[in-house]
Amino acid sequence: MEKIEILHPDRDPNFDSGAYSDGVAYNGMLFLSGQACIDFTTSEFVLGTIEEETRRTLDNIKAIVETAGGTMNDALKSTVHLKDIADFDKFNETYATYFTGIKPARTTVQSVLGHNIKVEIDIVFKLPTD
Repeated sequence: MEKIEILHPDRDPNFDSGAYSDGVAYNGMLFLSGQACIDFTTSEFVLGTIEEETRRTLDNIKAIVETAGGTMNDALKSTVHLKDIADFDKFNETYATYFTGIKPARTTVQSVLGHNIKVEIDIVFKLPTD
């Protein structure tokens, strides 16, 4: 089995993301790179409140996993980087609305983030089998 690159469906095909893929599917698993509040049609970050950036980030993640044939409920493990850990409660309230049933395991840390973003999230998914 070989790796399959999974891109956000709205990614500008002329945009060079550099040394990473939005996601890589392999052997029934989907590994996402850290996602943020980017507008994939313009390749620009859309800054806002922690709730707004969390929603845009998770909407981007949802679009990528759905492109691969999965859903948010296929999430197994996420890692969350917050610019300010004081935003945790507001972030967590928004994050929780994206998952039903068993929530993914998660690590949340405060990190130095580029482009003045407030949140970056990566998730590992188990894709459904036929």
